[in-house]
Amino acid sequence: MDAKITVIAPFPGMQAIAQEVVAERMEEWPAGIDVRLGDLSVGLSEAFAAIREGADVIVSRGGTASLISSQVETPVVEIPITAFDILRALRQIGDYSSPVGVVGFRNVIYGCEDLHDIWGVELKEITLGNEGEAQEKIAKAARMGIRAIIGDAISARLAIRYGLEGILIQSGKEAIYKALRQAQLLANVRRKEQERVELLQTIISSSTDGIVAVDGKSRITIFNPAAEDVFQMRSADVLGRNVGDVIPNTRLPLIVARGQSEIGEIQRIGARTIATKRIPIKLGGKVVGAIANFQDVTQLQRFEQTVRQKLYDKGLVAKVNIDQVIGCSSYMTQVKEKARQYATVDSTVLVTGETGTGKEMLAQGVHNLSRRRQGPFVAVNCAALPETLLESELFGYEEGAFTGAKKGGKSGLFELAHGGTIFLDEIGEMPLALQARILRVLQEREVMRLGGDRVIPIDIRVIAATNQDLLCLIRERRFRSDLYYRLDILRLHIPPLRERREDIRVLADAFLHKHFALNPKVNWIADEAYALLELHLWPGNVRELANIIERTVLLTPGQYITADDFRATLGVTTQLVDNIDLGDTLQTQEMASIRRVLREEQYNYSRAATRLGINRTTLWRKLRQ
Repeated sequence: MDAKITVIAPFPGMQAIAQEVVAERMEEWPAGIDVRLGDLSVGLSEAFAAIREGADVIVSRGGTASLISSQVETPVVEIPITAFDILRALRQIGDYSSPVGVVGFRNVIYGCEDLHDIWGVELKEITLGNEGEAQEKIAKAARMGIRAIIGDAISARLAIRYGLEGILIQSGKEAIYKALRQAQLLANVRRKEQERVELLQTIISSSTDGIVAVDGKSRITIFNPAAEDVFQMRSADVLGRNVGDVIPNTRLPLIVARGQSEIGEIQRIGARTIATKRIPIKLGGKVVGAIANFQDVTQLQRFEQTVRQKLYDKGLVAKVNIDQVIGCSSYMTQVKEKARQYATVDSTVLVTGETGTGKEMLAQGVHNLSRRRQGPFVAVNCAALPETLLESELFGYEEGAFTGAKKGGKSGLFELAHGGTIFLDEIGEMPLALQARILRVLQEREVMRLGGDRVIPIDIRVIAATNQDLLCLIRERRFRSDLYYRLDILRLHIPPLRERREDIRVLADAFLHKHFALNPKVNWIADEAYALLELHLWPGNVRELANIIERTVLLTPGQYITADDFRATLGVTTQLVDNIDLGDTLQTQEMASIRRVLREEQYNYSRAATRLGINRTTLWRKLRQ
């Protein structure tokens, strides 16, 4: 929107000249310029009317400009009386033998006596302080022998009344044009400044944080609606008052005196817990005030939960219920019953068991039975990421924390799990340096991002899992004993599949049903095939069984799965399986199976691990053992 400029001309001649200038340079003022007539008090009334109609700048001259400027807050640009204007007036005087009086306000006629050297006429400045002084000072000038007066319209009329020659000083086009250009620049600057002020006021008013600002004398200058809600006071009742008289213990006067910030302070205001930040306002290095920002911690937690809910909707969810953890053996019945009991509390759970036994499924089942089931379920494999990446993933980071850090920083997995559960799989593989930070999270329920300087409170339940003997790791100084005892509060141990062979049949049936679409003509398993599965050692546990069933369903040519189908899939003969000495130790049997599969896969560790239903890391660990 273009700026609006109004010209208040003190006399008709000037009005005509101003209108002529506007018409000649119309392309410079697309919105047009309003030119009005009015001297002194009449001009002031016209100025008030123009401001009510949206004028951004007023342009006038002499006493009228001074009067308007003293009564309004809108900027006033004064049309200057130039030496050319005075010289034009002097040309109209016939007799120069007597001094000529130049009447006007000081800002108009200052320095005109210097024209004597140019024109050769003695000029006397007759300075006016206000409109009422004109008559008295012109009368005095007449008594002093001055026979001609040049000045504004009123001065010229009064001169004639006292028998003097009265000449009106007309403003030339060049002076009016310069004033209009100055007014236009001033109006544009003022518009932009108003836009910034409006933007700032809108931001302050719409902020959900309470904002209170004071000047250098600790008087309140800003008190936004959120602050009204926090302190239960109206801004109209507190603006301009000393903050110490309105809000006790704000410490803003101290901030003004010291010029130092206070960030992250927690205080109680009524029933609310408020996080406060106080910062000095400096201008040119000098403290001219202070501002305080108040955040309702409860409201912050609600906002955080909303953000985390959106992340939860993107997939941070537990998909398995406890009833989907398959097993009818006495072992698994006891495990699931314990899981149901543990779900009723928030204590940390440690799930132990070999690789592939279903530890994460059990953790998801506990989460979905707990009061946190509507919150996120965040799973992280502690063995899958390098130490530096694992730390940034778990704890998050601030912008600039390290080379390549995402702009704006990033929330860590602990933060994302707020209100829900975090599952730390393969906790035994966590580096020692990180174990200390995990211990602090368990103790304090708060985290600090990498590169950050503030702690973030979190409400989470921790479920950890491991396939290793943590006590053995403690003896080897690879795991912290204090972290172990923080984790080992509620224990769930899932026995390996070879110790609960009665579960093999129900698991096989469940996996057959799951993969039915791979080969729809295969719909059941022969009894001798079940018997063969029950004799296998299953070093990869349930995961290995699931892989074998999926592969066998796809490759079976008939309408049901036979023992020979499983033999072909397992890659062993009936004799090798049937001749397993159940008197051997389980570890010996497991290692025999691993060596056999490695030989058959020509020591290709990736293929061997796939057949065994374990990952390469687990295979290497078992070989080292």
